[in-house]
Amino acid sequence: MSMIKVEHLTFSYSTSHDLIFDDVSFQIDTDWKLGFVGRNGRGKTTFLNILLGKYEYEGKISAAAPMEYFPYQVTNQDRWTLEVLQEICTDAQEWELIRELSYLEVEAEVLWRPFNTLSNGEQTKVLLAALFLKDGRFLLIDEPTNHLDTMARQRVAAYLKRKKGFILVSHDRYFLDGCVDHILSLNRADIQVQSGNFSCWMENFQRQQDFEMAKNQKLKKDIGRLQQAARRTATWSDRVEASKRGAYDKGYVGHKSAKMMKRAMAIQERQKQAIEEKSALLKNAERADVLKISPLVYRSDTLVTFDEVMIFYSGKSICPPVSFTIRSGERVGLDGKNGSGKTSLLKLLVGENMDHTGVITLGSGLVISYVSQDTSWLQGSLTDFAKKSQIDESLFKTILRKMDFERIQFEKDMKEFSGGQKKKVLIARSLCEKAHLYVWDEPLNFIDMYSRIQIEELLLEYSPTMIFVEHDKAFKERIATKEVLLG
Repeated sequence: MSMIKVEHLTFSYSTSHDLIFDDVSFQIDTDWKLGFVGRNGRGKTTFLNILLGKYEYEGKISAAAPMEYFPYQVTNQDRWTLEVLQEICTDAQEWELIRELSYLEVEAEVLWRPFNTLSNGEQTKVLLAALFLKDGRFLLIDEPTNHLDTMARQRVAAYLKRKKGFILVSHDRYFLDGCVDHILSLNRADIQVQSGNFSCWMENFQRQQDFEMAKNQKLKKDIGRLQQAARRTATWSDRVEASKRGAYDKGYVGHKSAKMMKRAMAIQERQKQAIEEKSALLKNAERADVLKISPLVYRSDTLVTFDEVMIFYSGKSICPPVSFTIRSGERVGLDGKNGSGKTSLLKLLVGENMDHTGVITLGSGLVISYVSQDTSWLQGSLTDFAKKSQIDESLFKTILRKMDFERIQFEKDMKEFSGGQKKKVLIARSLCEKAHLYVWDEPLNFIDMYSRIQIEELLLEYSPTMIFVEHDKAFKERIATKEVLLG
């Protein structure tokens, strides 16, 4: 056991004057299993890079344990998986690798396959297993769930629960609850550490916000009342001063004036104290402004029909025949293992050329809005993106502001955005589009939990017809009105 101490950490990028961290101090134990949460673009990955020594900063960080980062970059993916893993953990024995993979329910035979033939989920699991075999390392695990299906997330959570000594960046509420014992929260004003899982932290955080909100409202009323009292006292004081002129008993009038002055000073002091108390509140308040969407109403109850549809890659089917219907008002969730064809079905639906059998019947004149899983192509300004997408720029940026974009982000190139910010760009575009059917492919990848809840409330309020793929269990349970299981 050792401690990592962060003292008066201050950091900003050389290309910007905006402080990412401002005089932040806290400490953590290297035996803890820490979930690292916070809004997109607020500095979670930046903090991990600071711990890794990649950036210069002001303040002091003391850490006895060496750090290791996930995802590990595999430079040559043509090699056998065993060779890749032995490069990561040079002292690990083959039997140890097989043991760790068994915990993750990965067959040992993957060790003797080229690394690039493994699915994204398999790659995630074997790299995690290798990193945990590096003795004495404190792991910095950055968004491991983005390529994992629902069952794989449960297995990885169970695996991490057996381990200790890591910081885990994730926005999946069920996943965090399944594997962490502390929460490291990156707030608006500071970084805080709390014992317990995510649900416990969220409950305490909301309770603190509610308490501060109530106290803030009370102090606002107190300040207003004191300001009125100060104005009345000033009026009385002026009248007393005026009465001095020609007064017979100037001693009495002077005493009364001094009494008024003393009362005025007491009111000012109480007002100052109330203002100071108020300014200390709500520094970490997280807004979740209401989002809106304007879905089009389709003239028929049936929008899309899949009839015995099978997807093929290189002449081989990746899923058994699938049949289902999307009806007006339904929110259809596609579920299944990685590689079962979920994304391919969505691509086929939006018109991409896919090798398939069976028939997809789209209603005449059906308007579709699509959020793809891939955000790597986003670059350039938001203004140009809105113009190319033929959406209202003002509405588009208003939605982004409601999703916690700072105005300074509007001036940046999108290639500088975090993964979560890029995904918010695609969701904001979709919310600007008036469509009969919304097709969203893993819309929550990288997106912070505040925005996830915000999007959930939007979909429940407006009930757009949609089909989606999403592995966040909490989201699926609230949003899907019908589930289609593939594979």
